[in-house]
Amino acid sequence: MSAQVKFACVFPGQGSQSIGMMAGYDSFPVVRQTFAEASDVLKLDLWGMVCDGPAETLNLTVNTQPLMLTAGVAIYRAWQTLGGVRPSFVAGHSLGEYTALVASEALSFADALPLVRFRAEIMQQAVPEGVGAMAAILGLDDDVVRSICQEVTEASNGESLEPANFNSPGQVVVAGHKNAVVRGMEAARSKGAKRTVILPMSIPSHCSLMKPAAEKMRQQLAQVTLRSPKIPLLHNADVEQHEDIESIKEILVRQLFNPVRWTEIIRFISGAGIHHVVECGPGKVLSGLNKRIDANLQSLALTDEAALGHAAALAG
Repeated sequence: MSAQVKFACVFPGQGSQSIGMMAGYDSFPVVRQTFAEASDVLKLDLWGMVCDGPAETLNLTVNTQPLMLTAGVAIYRAWQTLGGVRPSFVAGHSLGEYTALVASEALSFADALPLVRFRAEIMQQAVPEGVGAMAAILGLDDDVVRSICQEVTEASNGESLEPANFNSPGQVVVAGHKNAVVRGMEAARSKGAKRTVILPMSIPSHCSLMKPAAEKMRQQLAQVTLRSPKIPLLHNADVEQHEDIESIKEILVRQLFNPVRWTEIIRFISGAGIHHVVECGPGKVLSGLNKRIDANLQSLALTDEAALGHAAALAG
């Protein structure tokens, strides 16, 4: 990858976490330093949580969100230490948008950590346990899923179902009241869905049930210092770039109750002449989605030291 070749960095969100997920980065002092920095800010042993669990603690939303932010920032910093060139774009999936904000220097890491933990807390508080749900619908067009959501919502007595993540062609996640999600899965199967999967998440993210959380987020963001991004950042809710601070805060509020438009984000990146997309985070979730969105993209998941070295060599 020469300096003339453009590339983007993308950051995963909740769902990519696992015990031992940082084991492949032990040789990078900046990784441990980043976790130490985060642990000091939050007064939690994040490195111990990642290495030893238990899984129940790791998967608590209030822990997962700052953990995934820290992991993404740590891996991005490791990439930089190896000479990874400045990306032409950054973007993040759901929570990953906050990691992208840190990478773009719009938000400091120290400010991002308590902010995402606050985000997790208000999301958990917005909907009582067992009321909401999320499910993946595989094998249907986006418009068919949209129509199913509308039909289920109209037929329900005050309950709602909405698209939450447009992850890739043929993979849409829906969210809403649990009963509405179940009915949506049945309707999807009747319309030819290859598969429907209830997701192990108690929080129905990116739908109107998150509006109470969004208002709390608006108040919290009013106290947070943001700057114009130094790297173009594509936002989940509108697939746009924002320079104005108040516009960035507003789109972060809207992100909570609007769908993640990942398919459009990756198509925008590809259309801008980007050929390489580097996933900075544990796992390969986004790389898998990106390949399905555009098979011509070179997706590089920085899953361990070897992958980091390979990507850095391409950048040299």
